[in-house]
Amino acid sequence: MYAFGALLNRMKYISRWGLMRNARPETLSEHVVDVAIIANILGHIAKEIFEADVNPEKITCRALYHDAGEILIGDLPTPVKYRNETIRTAYLKLEEESEEKIVASLPDELKAVMRHAIVGEGLNSREERIVKAADRFSALLKCIEEEQSGNTEFKKAKESTLAKIKTDMLPETEYFLDNFIEAYTLTLDELLSLD
Repeated sequence: MYAFGALLNRMKYISRWGLMRNARPETLSEHVVDVAIIANILGHIAKEIFEADVNPEKITCRALYHDAGEILIGDLPTPVKYRNETIRTAYLKLEEESEEKIVASLPDELKAVMRHAIVGEGLNSREERIVKAADRFSALLKCIEEEQSGNTEFKKAKESTLAKIKTDMLPETEYFLDNFIEAYTLTLDELLSLD
């Protein structure tokens, strides 16, 4: 019997944004799906519009597993995780150990091929930056959603997340920011009326 699938299934029990009041709680499962979708879109924009040497499928697969380590250690809020280098280094070590434990829960025949996506190996620099950008866009969208619900708690998080996106801007992230983000503020009727 292999625990891998059951471990990943537990993402739905891990809450994000633990230090902030949420109008609607977000689970790690929801976050991972959002990141995977955004990463896939960014990967295709990079490849098809900007002719970048990227593999959208590989990017999407990495995005699906990018926070797998949190299954065993939980989500540490960003202000705590980045408070100082000692905490950041210790948390990274815990994440790595957790990822290896998750890889170990696979059948031997799958460990080598799936390890790459789980621990983040095998991506080129642009692909890695796309996954990170997708992670940040997911956070930005959470902030936008909270603000639209009348929750001002996420105002600073929105500003700092947007600043991080702009600091590591790629052509595809700029394109996404300019052409996709505003649609996330629309109602369903407004979305359906777009050309």
